[in-house]
Amino acid sequence: MTALEHAAAEHPIVVGGVSLGAHVAVSWAVRNPDRCAGLVLALPAWNGSPDGAPAALAARASAQVVAAHGIDAALAGTSGWLHDELRRAWHGYGELLVPHLAEAAESVAPTLAELRSLDVPAGIVGCVDDPVHPVEVARAWADALPRAVLVETTLDAYPHALGRAVQAWRRAQGR
Repeated sequence: MTALEHAAAEHPIVVGGVSLGAHVAVSWAVRNPDRCAGLVLALPAWNGSPDGAPAALAARASAQVVAAHGIDAALAGTSGWLHDELRRAWHGYGELLVPHLAEAAESVAPTLAELRSLDVPAGIVGCVDDPVHPVEVARAWADALPRAVLVETTLDAYPHALGRAVQAWRRAQGR
């Protein structure tokens, strides 16, 4: 039993995530609509197939650079909170980072039709200046989810994105 299945065993739960984590949360909700009480989502990366999606291309390129030159080389173009967060997270994967990045680059995201099937409150955050997670994807997800509230922000304000997604989810509860 997965952690989500265990948590939802007694009553429906709110699930969420960032980027690929948002994809995982929605995919679980599609398979378990009766166990999902809502969605808290930040920076969804694509719909359906990853073909050509900037986040999929970035994950693939990152995997190649990490495999050839290491994490520090892959993070050379980042700074500030993003650098710190990726450095912390990527080191936590250890030897599994490259295969996880490669898997992420190939994973199929929920389709807009699947999103339309979820009648639960959903809070979504998109960053208007994020080239890897285009805000248009967040807008498409918000348009497809019947009870979604979208909040748009910038990468500078991103460290507060999940809090903003929770606030949006609370507003969506009234829809």
